[in-house]
Amino acid sequence: MMLVSTTFDIPGYRITALKGMVRGIIVRSPTIAQGILGGLKSIIGGRIGAYTEMCEQGRQHAYDAMVSHATELGANAIVGVRYDASDLGANLSATEVLCYGTAVTIEKL
Repeated sequence: MMLVSTTFDIPGYRITALKGMVRGIIVRSPTIAQGILGGLKSIIGGRIGAYTEMCEQGRQHAYDAMVSHATELGANAIVGVRYDASDLGANLSATEVLCYGTAVTIEKL
């Protein structure tokens, strides 16, 4: 089980080794259905559920890739976790999602 925290320590645990920076990156673009639904919703206004779903899927895939990277390094926790996202240009309807942190080994106090 991988413990993951946005803080730089985990209460009740001691960091015993730093394994290094880990990251997960995914580039997502909307499916045809998400694009059509999102386009229609943007005309009438309100929450765009299709795009929200796409963003959440992107975050989850980036998170899963980061955890996998930490596991490969022999870590049992990740601290200082952050997300970042950016568009990949006006002509490409895609978003890059990055999830990163510091892989560590911890032991219970």
